[in-house]
Amino acid sequence: MTSEIQGKGQRAKAASYILNIKTTCEKNEALTKIAEQLIIDQHTIMAENAKDLALGEKQSLPASTLDRMMLNEERIVAMADAIHLLVSLQDPVGTVIEQIDKENGLHIEKRIVPLGVIGMIYEARPNVTVDAATLSLKTGNAVILRGSSSAKFSNTALVASIHRALAKTSIPIEAVQLIEDTSRETVKELFHLKEYLDVLIPRGGKALIDLVVKEATVPVLETGAGNCHIYVDQMADYIKAEKICLNAKTQRPSVCNAAESLLIHPIWFKSHGMQLLTALHDAGVTIIGDEQVCQLFEAALPATEEDYAMEYLNLTISVKLVENVYEAIEHIHRFGTHHSEAIITEDQLVAETFLNNVDAAAVYHNASTRFTDGFEFGYGAEIGISTQKLHARGPMGLPALTSTKYFIYGNGQIRE
Repeated sequence: MTSEIQGKGQRAKAASYILNIKTTCEKNEALTKIAEQLIIDQHTIMAENAKDLALGEKQSLPASTLDRMMLNEERIVAMADAIHLLVSLQDPVGTVIEQIDKENGLHIEKRIVPLGVIGMIYEARPNVTVDAATLSLKTGNAVILRGSSSAKFSNTALVASIHRALAKTSIPIEAVQLIEDTSRETVKELFHLKEYLDVLIPRGGKALIDLVVKEATVPVLETGAGNCHIYVDQMADYIKAEKICLNAKTQRPSVCNAAESLLIHPIWFKSHGMQLLTALHDAGVTIIGDEQVCQLFEAALPATEEDYAMEYLNLTISVKLVENVYEAIEHIHRFGTHHSEAIITEDQLVAETFLNNVDAAAVYHNASTRFTDGFEFGYGAEIGISTQKLHARGPMGLPALTSTKYFIYGNGQIRE
């Protein structure tokens, strides 16, 4: 008997061959229909999402997880807006990126092509269902989605809406498959579905990502957890520092590009540190500090090595004093996750030292880490933030979901 994974893998593979010959116009029409259908179905989607939230509250899921799970009218409209932006973006598929004319008359073209079938494993983030499906379709890929049990009702409702939209187009509904069985056995089977999957992308916490990277035999595009740092240099402007730190920590603390660690130069801290920590504390942020910070700021709790490596995903931040930019860089390399790192300074030389030497997918000078996002970068959405270096790095938009293929045109040439 064919398992759900095998059956949906087969259908997704078949759909990928159909998608491969679809025009940009046909793909954009399907995306437009999906955006429209999400708005039509928003009340049904929110009702199903409410079931997930109620179960999550019963299971005492963290507030940060419930926030990532929650779908309201504003977030569904934002999903639709992101899809409309995606429609407006250039389709990379078919682009000729290199041409070679050989002396023997061979004409060689290197073109961008779809990956094929993308497998997506993600946690309590129903927005990923729409992001992954629409980015995959725009690039001519079929996708198999495996969300967590905590968002099962939401994901099912979203995929049902996507299928209703696709049924009105030339794109087969099998191009977007949702694995309904959320057991661990199905995950393990998906890890080894090399016959049908061309790539597997995990999106979620460190434990999930590490598991996929360790266990999967399907090639993995690794997205990373976000222990993001802000280094406040000796020459930082206070107004900029307070505004950036508050935004990076509090604007939406449950996401991977929120700041989790704050590094401060001692001279700057002597003049402005208490004011900054007070502003954070007044905004509801728990300060986990080193010995110096705890001595000077009464509300601070003592930090451990584990605290400096923590992706809190809530209103908590670790704070440490560092002697200079080099010590800040060393700390980031020890505890960071290669996601997003920022420096606040008016010293351009120190800023360039930081930007050039920090090993991360995105580095910022005098700006919040919250901008590491496909929508903010103009990609419409992203399928994840890659913290690896091969194939893709940073917000993975359309180009990251493609490969290349060589087209060779001859006139009877043979190799001597």
